This record gives sequence, C-alpha cells and structure tokens, in this order.
Amino acid sequence: MKYFTAAIIIIAFFVVLNLKGFLNPFKNFFYSLSSPIQKSFWEAGGEFSDFLAGILEIKTFNNEIQNLQIKNQKLISQLVSLKELKKENETLRQALNMGLEKEFQIQLAYLISKDTSQDSVLIDKGSKDGIKKGSPVITGEKIIVGRVGEVYEDFSEIILITNRKSSFDVQVLDKEIYGVAKGGGSLKIDLELIPKEKEILPGEIVVSTVLGHIFPKGLLVGEIKEVKKSDLAPFQTAEIKPAFNLEALESLFIISDF
Repeated sequence: MKYFTAAIIIIAFFVVLNLKGFLNPFKNFFYSLSSPIQKSFWEAGGEFSDFLAGILEIKTFNNEIQNLQIKNQKLISQLVSLKELKKENETLRQALNMGLEKEFQIQLAYLISKDTSQDSVLIDKGSKDGIKKGSPVITGEKIIVGRVGEVYEDFSEIILITNRKSSFDVQVLDKEIYGVAKGGGSLKIDLELIPKEKEILPGEIVVSTVLGHIFPKGLLVGEIKEVKKSDLAPFQTAEIKPAFNLEALESLFIISDF
C-alpha cells in the first residue's frame, strides 16, 4: 500500500511541475538530444519513400511504354492489313475493268517467291483454296504467265511459259500463222513449226489459241524478237519476248474454268 501511495505522490509531483512549467527545461534538453536523431530517421524515411516511389514510377513508366509498343504494333499491323486490302481491291478492280470475271472463273493469288533459275514461282494459294494442277495463270492484263504445277495445301508452284517443260499452241496476231511456243529457259520462249513460206516479222504479237485446250484463246504471250530461217529446214523459228515482267510481278489470277 505504501508503494502505491508513493507512486501517486511522485506522479502528482511531476504533474504539478509540468503545470507550473518546471519540466520545460528537461523537455527542451530531451528534445535537443533526440531531434537530430528523429530528423535523420524522418529524412531517411522520406528518402526511402521517395526511392520506393521512384521504383514504382519507373515500373509504371515501363508498363506504359510496353503498352504503347503493343498498341503501336497493333496499329502497324492494321495499317499493313489495310494497305494489303487496298492493293487487293485495286488488283480486283483492274481485273473487273478488263472483264476477266465475265470471261473466266478466276482467283487472285500473290507471289511469295520467284526462282528465275527454274523459271517458276510460288503463290500463296493451294489445295485448301481450290487450286488445281494444270490451271492457266495470267495477269490482270490478260497476259499468260504459266500453269499451275505442284499443288500443296497452302501454296502452289507456277510453271512459267518460259520453263523448258512448257509447250502450247500460239498464233501470230491478225495472221493465219500458227506455231508452237516452247519454253527456252532463262525467261525465253522459242516459236517453232512456222512454215517457211509464212512471213513473220520482229515486233509482231503472239497470242494463245484453244488448240490443246491448255490456255484460253487470245491471251497475250509476247512479241517476236528475232526470226531465224534456214534453207535446209522446212520450218522457220523465232524467239518470243514474254509480255510479263517477272521482276514487277506481285499478283496473279488462276483460271479455274474457261
């Protein structure tokens, strides 16, 4: 009991001193000692808080950059798709202007590779798109390019008319002169079996015929570049310059029926 009473007296004593302001010097001394330490803790805490905030800002900034990059990639992809769609529409519009859809059943395809050493190209359509081997292949300007060779699920090989495997019947435009166009390789075509008595001249146009039912009639093959005659041979030959420009070729039309 006496300890409790003593404790009450001591507490009351300090309360009275505090009310009278006698403890202020002690408080001031204590604050003087502790304030630098408290300030250091507060500054360290503030710096650490700023450090954490900086990390969070950097992370947020990086996330924003990543999101912007993803959005940018999506926009680029959409732009490419729109450009490809525009190009396809222009190509189809050109075909419509030429009346291809009225004459044939056609399907648009794009080149994915060119092999000039083999006189062949690959297109982005295959068996799943209904492409069939042997189908004629032309440009939107009704220029013969070749025929479908091997057909795969997603793409097909096109054998150019300059390929040594290629052979079909042709006619000199506006003349009753017929012959056979054979691929000479290296993007060249030979015109053979022209009777010696028939006159053919460089610059004349060569078109397809329906003989053999390989190509539709009247499609542009090329123009005669050079005529070769021999007194010993019963026929004359010539070299045909193909009408298509392989370097500039991007799209083709496959004729599924004619």
